[in-house]
Formats: sequence, C-alpha cells, structure tokens
Amino acid sequence: MNSDVIITCAITGDDTKLTKSPHCPITPEQIAAAAIDAARAGAAIVHIHVRDPETGEFSMATRHYREVVKRIRESQVDVLVNLTCGMGGYICVGQRGLEDTPAAGTDFVSQEERMRHVIELCREGPYRPEIATLDCGTLNFGDGNRAYVSTPDYQRQGAGILRDLGVKVELEVFDTGNLSFVKQMIKEGLIPAPAMIQLCTGIPYGVPADVGHLLAMVNTLPPQCVWTSFALSRMQMPWVAQSILLGGNVRVGLEDNLYLSRGVYASNAQLVEKARTIIEAMGARVLSAAQARERLQLH
Repeated sequence: MNSDVIITCAITGDDTKLTKSPHCPITPEQIAAAAIDAARAGAAIVHIHVRDPETGEFSMATRHYREVVKRIRESQVDVLVNLTCGMGGYICVGQRGLEDTPAAGTDFVSQEERMRHVIELCREGPYRPEIATLDCGTLNFGDGNRAYVSTPDYQRQGAGILRDLGVKVELEVFDTGNLSFVKQMIKEGLIPAPAMIQLCTGIPYGVPADVGHLLAMVNTLPPQCVWTSFALSRMQMPWVAQSILLGGNVRVGLEDNLYLSRGVYASNAQLVEKARTIIEAMGARVLSAAQARERLQLH
C-alpha cells in the first residue's frame, strides 16, 4: 500500500461529450479556475487540455495554454502543471484504403508539432510546465475507423524533446505492450529517473479496468518509478482505493468521469475532495505540491 499519495486532477479532456456537464471548463479562464479549485481541494498536479473558447472543441493553440498556466501561476496556489501532448495523433481511415484515407476527423501531425505548445512555453520561460505527457503506443480508439498513432520513433523523439527541455515526462500507458516500450526508452537513457508512469485503464480498446490487468502491469513496472493509475466513469473512485492498495497514486477529474454519484454532475474540486476522503479513510496522507515535487525530483 502507498501511504503517501499524490492526487492528479485531469481538468478537461478533448472529448466534446464532456461539455454536457455544467461544470466542464471550456475557456482558459474557466480551465485555470477549475485547476486552482482542484489544487485547493488537495490535488498536487493538474493535467491540462485546452479548448477553443468559441466552439468547445479541443485545441492545440499555445496562446490558450499560455493563458491557463499564467492564471494558475498568478493565483499563487502551489500546484504542478502537467500539459497534454496527446493531441495531433489521430488517424481516421476510410473504407477504401489509401483512396479515402485520411478521412474526416484526422488530426495527425509530427511529434514535434504535438509538443509545440510545450516547446514554445519553455522557450519563453515564465509559464513553462513542470510535466508534459507522452502517449506510449498506438491504439484503436473506440469503435469505427479511428486510431491514435504513436510509433516507437515518435515516442523516442518526444521523450528526447522533453528531456532536453528539462520537463518531466509523464508516460501514459494504455496497454501492456506500451509498458514494454517504456522500459526500452529507460534502457536507452531517454527517461530521467524516477520514471513517472500513468496506467490508463478502461479506455476502449486499451487495457480493461479490472484488478487482474492492473496487477499484471504493476508487477512489471520498472524499478524506482512513481506511478499512478485511473479508470473511467463509475470506476474512477474504486480505482482510487485500488491504486493505493497496489502502491500507486491516483488521478481523478472531469476528463475521466463527470459524476459525483449516479445522475449528479461533479466539479473537479468535488472529485478531488471525494478522492481525498477515500485516501485518508484508508490511513494514507495526501501529498502537497511541494512534497510531490520532491518525490518526482523536480528541482
């Protein structure tokens, strides 16, 4: 069991279905405010996607990330900022092979373009993030003809970019084979210690959200890593307890689950508060941002 727990709050993802929640933040101001509230509730890390303020669709625009981070920093609330680099990896294929591929919905770009906002914020200086994500494998993303593509060489390039920028990489693992390549990147010296690993369960069609699959991945984690796991929807809170029991940290937030209870929409802060209640009821303590910074060796 993990007695010293880092809470990550994933504020808003890229899925437009989230916008049906009245608490889903869309504008940079709303996203920053939700992140600040989550930090005050006990989240040491906030995981950030941004959206187009006019349409609510996902965005990759540096200006929106800049505004979110600026507002968080100016609030004087101590929280680690973790920016997604997952956008720009979707390929939608047609029914006739290359004749109608890429199909509508494709946003596929180079690994460097997926990380453009992080690169630009780090070059500018004041609003650089502490952490950024790297999706560690290719995945059939739900039913239909959409896949997320992250090849070994794209992952190597992404890990190298973040290492050179001095930004901690969060390695997002969606299936068991992803974890094998994480170990390969560690072996190649691309991932500074301690490796920060997020085990993402319940995403169709990645690793299922069940104890057997999670335990199998935990048993094959690289040594001395700092790991977290999460599950979607109604499994979010049971996964708080499950992750802690197996020695991990926890992630909650509207990116993964909209509800506080059946039919009751949650805010990000409420989900953090509920996770904190579970953690403390289990006899563990919630780490502050400063303590998480030490655990992750962010200096």
